[in-house]
Amino acid sequence: MAWTREDMAARAALELQDGFYVNLGIGIPTLVANYIPDGMSVTLQSENGMLGMGPFPFEGEADADLINAGKQTITELAQSSYFSSSDSFAMIRGGHINLSILGGMQVAENGDLANWMVPGKMVKGMGGAMDLVAGVRRVVVVMDHCEKTGAPKVLKRCNLPLTGAGVVDLLITDLGVFEIDRKVGGMRLTALATGVSLDEITAKTEAEFVVAL
Repeated sequence: MAWTREDMAARAALELQDGFYVNLGIGIPTLVANYIPDGMSVTLQSENGMLGMGPFPFEGEADADLINAGKQTITELAQSSYFSSSDSFAMIRGGHINLSILGGMQVAENGDLANWMVPGKMVKGMGGAMDLVAGVRRVVVVMDHCEKTGAPKVLKRCNLPLTGAGVVDLLITDLGVFEIDRKVGGMRLTALATGVSLDEITAKTEAEFVVAL
């Protein structure tokens, strides 16, 4: 057994705090918006120039002109505001976003992140990922623990082009949760997914880590 995409999003939502300004990456991170605790005030920010995103629209209610940075249709709130992407990136680069929850292709034991391209393959491109990992105060990555081939994605060193070096604070996979000390490097396993054993996660992880369950 392992965590589902929804389970991972729910675990990532535990990193939210009241009053936070949060940027959610594409993929699994977008699901975190569904798990914001009742009564908690969290403002979602998008790189294309929106602050205060609402939930994803139900079928038939989508406005094609209202999208997030991943080109997914979203809804607005009474307090939503719109501005240029340059202002949006100024918020990010200026350290005004408390938390970013991103997807990943690879994470290394020292906190390096690769999440924007695979050489020789067509991908959407960098987007705002490089700015987010450099400017946001805390970075959480949510991803599958292994490739579809079974190869590990939690590595000693990333072999894909980096998005940022030593930028990940917390890694959540379908097998467990790792804290990363981005200053000195090193991973700590702090939680196992439902039904996952320590032997299983160790066998599927190339990176070295200490156990702190």
